[in-house]
Parts: sequence; C-alpha cells; structure tokens
Amino acid sequence: MQVTLDFETYYAPKYSLTKLTTMDYVRHELFKVQGVGIKIDDGETEYYDEHEAEAAVNEIDWSNATLVCQNTPFDGYILTRHYELVPQYYMDTAAMSRALAPKQSASLKDIAIRMFPDDESMRKGDELASTKGIYDLGPELSESLGKYCIQDTDLTYAICEKQRVLMPQKELDLIDMTVRMFCEPKMIADLDLLHKFRDETVAASLAVVEAGGVDRKVLSSNKQFSEYIQQVLGLVTPVKESPTTKLMIPALGKSDKAFTQMQKMYPEHKHIWDARLAAKSRINETKAQRFIDATHDDGTISAPLRYYAAHTGRFGGTEKLNMQNMPRNSPLRLALTAPPGKLIFVADLSAIEARVLAWLADEEDLLQLFREGKDVYSDLAGSIYKREINKTDDPEERFVGKVAQLGLGFGMGGHRFQDTLESGAMGPPMKFALNKAFEVVSTYRNTYPGIPMLWKKLELKLANSINPAYEEDWHGLVFKDKKIHLPNGLALVYKNLRYENGDMVYDQRNTIKTWGGSLSENVVQALARLVITDAMLRIQADETLDADVVLTVHDEIILLGSDEDPDATMKALISHMCIPPEWAKDLPLDAEGGYDTRYSK
Repeated sequence: MQVTLDFETYYAPKYSLTKLTTMDYVRHELFKVQGVGIKIDDGETEYYDEHEAEAAVNEIDWSNATLVCQNTPFDGYILTRHYELVPQYYMDTAAMSRALAPKQSASLKDIAIRMFPDDESMRKGDELASTKGIYDLGPELSESLGKYCIQDTDLTYAICEKQRVLMPQKELDLIDMTVRMFCEPKMIADLDLLHKFRDETVAASLAVVEAGGVDRKVLSSNKQFSEYIQQVLGLVTPVKESPTTKLMIPALGKSDKAFTQMQKMYPEHKHIWDARLAAKSRINETKAQRFIDATHDDGTISAPLRYYAAHTGRFGGTEKLNMQNMPRNSPLRLALTAPPGKLIFVADLSAIEARVLAWLADEEDLLQLFREGKDVYSDLAGSIYKREINKTDDPEERFVGKVAQLGLGFGMGGHRFQDTLESGAMGPPMKFALNKAFEVVSTYRNTYPGIPMLWKKLELKLANSINPAYEEDWHGLVFKDKKIHLPNGLALVYKNLRYENGDMVYDQRNTIKTWGGSLSENVVQALARLVITDAMLRIQADETLDADVVLTVHDEIILLGSDEDPDATMKALISHMCIPPEWAKDLPLDAEGGYDTRYSK
C-alpha cells in the first residue's frame, strides 16, 4: 500500500522551518497539525482537518505502507515522533529530484514546473500564506487550506509516479535508509559530555578574549576591529574583494590569507589575533548546543543527512547539526553512544578515491601497491625525496607524500599544493617552499602518467557528448547527451554544456568552467560514493547481522549492532566493504575500523 501524505502545520514569522530545525519545530509548544492530506494508492485524496487528522493517520496499517511525501524527513518525523507511527518504507520526491536533476531546485513548485511544463493545472498553490500566524483556523480558512493541501498531495503523487521509474532501486533504498536514520533514531546522546564540552569551550574562549585586552564587541565587529588595527595598532587593515558587491572589504576571517600573513608579520600582537578568532568563532559552542537541543526525551538523537547533497551523489549535513563535519575523536563524535546491549561499529574505506582514480587511469603499478597492502604514501614520498621513506622514521616526508597522493590527482598545481600544506587543510600546517611544491607536482605526474592522460580523456569524451549523435561506453561510464552516465543508472549532469571563449562551461547557479581535472574529481567522487553506498545496502540487508546502519560520514560507515560476538560483526562489516563493484571487479579495496560503546574513531 502506498500512502501519499502532506501535513499542514501552524507556522508564524518567528516559528517556522526557516528559523528552527525540524526537531525544534515539531517539539515546540506551538506545534500543531492543522490538517493532513492522504492519498491511498491512486485513490482520491482526502483532507482531514485538525480535529480529524490524528484518527485518520491512526486508521492506516503503517506496517504495510510506503510513505510518500515531498520532503519526507519533515512529514515522516511528525508521523514517527509525534504520532509514534512507523511506515514500512519511506520515499521522498524532493530527494529523488536531487538525484535526477542535480543542483536544480527540489521545491515542489519547481519540480512541478519541470515535470509538467505544459500543464498549468499541475502547479502549487499559494493559499498557505493566508494561514500564516493563525493558530485556530475558522471554517473558511480551513476549507482553503484543505484545497491547497489536496493539490500538494496530488502533485506529490504525480511527481513520484514519474520519478520512481527513473530511479534505480538501490537509490530508492538509500533514500529509505537516510530518512530512517532521521525519523527512527537509534543512537543515544551523552548529554553530560555535550554540556561539559559546551561549557569548557565557552570558558576557554572567554579566557582568550580577556587575555587579548580588547572589548569583545570590538573584536566581533569587522568595522570596529578594522578601526582598532589602524588607530590603535597603527597597521594597515588587510582587504579583499567582496564576492557579492565587488567592493573592497576587510579581510579579517580565519581563512583569509592576508589576515594570516598579518598575524605572521606581527607576532607581538598574537594575543590580539587569538582574541579576534576566539570572539568570532563560536562554532564548537554552537554545535554542542545544537546537539543538546536535538536530543529527544528518550535520549535518542536523529542523524540528519541530506541525500544527494552534491551533484556527485555525496551526502551532506543538514538540520544545522552537520554530522558530516565532526573531527575525529571530537566530543561531538564521542557524544554519540550505543544503548545498552549494543555497540557502535565504525569502518573506513582506505584511500577509496585514490584507488578509484588509479583504476580509472589504468595505473597498474599503483593498483598493485594497493593490492599488496603497501604504504602508497611512503612509496610516493620516496620518489619525491629520492630515498626510502617509512612511516616511523620519516613522518613529515610521508605526510607530504600523503597530501600529494590524495590531493594532486585532480589537477592541483604547485601554488595550491603549497597552500594546502601551509594552511593545514589536510593535517598539521607545514612550511613548504614554492619551488619544492612544483617539484612534487612534477614528480607525481611523471610517476603516474596515466592520471594526467585521464584528465585529457575525460575532457575529450565529455566535449564529444555535446554532439547529440555521440555515445561512448568506457570503464562503466556512458558519455552522451552532455552527461556522464554512471553504472547505477544516474548521471553527472552538465546542464547546457558548451564552449565559450575556448573554455568548456555549463550552467549551475552561474556559469561554471570545467576541464579534465575537475571532471576526474567529479567522476571519482561519484564512483567512490557508489562503492560506499553499495556496502551500506549490503550491510543493512544482511540478516545474519543484528545491526543497522545509523550514519555515514564521508568514507566511514557507522553501524549499531549487538554487543554479542562483536568481532564477528566487525569482520562482516569489513568484508562487506571490501567487495568490489560489478563495474570494477579488479578494483582493490581495503577497510579498517573498530567498535566501542560510542562513536570513538
């Protein structure tokens, strides 16, 4: 049984999903279901007002129902957390749209226009605006809201019917898994640890600000701090061009190179620079508080992931928690714990993107190193430094090899390689001479000549796909119709691909230039994502495992499983992750991990 459903809820200027997370919104004292539209299979959509909604949803046998919504994490969260009703399967038209039309709007209004361009009857209404801020609806407003809701429900059903036949079943299963992580949370939040982390972060920040000897308001304001630099310190404020106004503005952010250079030039003011950064950066304090606020009364915490957040298919963070950005061994990770009788298992695919890149580029020597379990970072470092390198005796040299191995495969040049090392973007900051950086880039490209050749191949093949008659199947990828079709049936879409002034460009929010290096990065990320998600689906489907996938972070899969015979569970998890895909049976894979009562990796 398919149930297409759309909840209508009270909202106001200061109480809406633009101001609050879904968790805060639904658990707020003002939360109220003002009505619900329900369509069973292809039957007529029925609308139930606020007095009828609870009885209507309770009449449905959800154990045998597939829930279909536009933005299912919202409606599904209301169903599971507010009404305590759990469907058998989740489908989401917004998520499907992000996969089928990457980087295009996934709003119901815009999807309807794209999918039914010539049918004006298939349009989203605007009656909802009339109920804004009105808690108790009279008969007239309730009737108007009902018509609006029925239209939305019918649109959602029609869009689902058109999209589902275009979606690979595996991707539909991933949507179900992703929604389930959010609507049916299983991990427990360690509130004591979160409160301690928040309070210690606040205290440390205050101490740094006080040590700076400058008022926090001055430190927090770009304008006032700029004036302080000039009038009190007698220095010139670094500036940069605003990406929006194109005017010159103070460059005083943590990642602004000019500000970083100023800090190095005037180390005598380090206490002031540190105070500025402490005053502006409250990210850890804010994150800890958001985790606290997101914890349910039963101690569970939802894992909000955005399916197909990037056009390569990668997951993204959402609901202001961004569980895709938790540093290893951070208190935020450690605060995610297992309930009694369970453990958290974590496994990480080793250098998956570097492996996929080597496979695509037919770099057999590098693939063989991976097959033999050799240290590919030390091996490349040996070529860079022209001597044998090992992890124990040469940690800095090996680190250079690691950054090169993971960073140079997509066309990075000498300047950016130097910046990457010195900024600490991939590890501890390291001073590195520019001429040496260019030597490393040259060594990498000479050591793996198939990789620069891959950039040229991909650029040529995609350029050829501008011709409507062109189609080529290569390495499981199909190039046609200005797209790179992936082995799973979806595609990397380059909307309105064309040449302008000698550059290959496509349309996103604006015109984007692309070339072989960036195309390699797109393809590698998309294929690596398939390796990871296939493993997730195999693990979830393995009935011999008393376990559930509860989160994925980049190349990691996080599992909640029984504490009985954990070594067997860990072995099975690793085994599933090391199965090569059908489209690359010779791709060497490796994974490692462990288990604990909390997310400790």
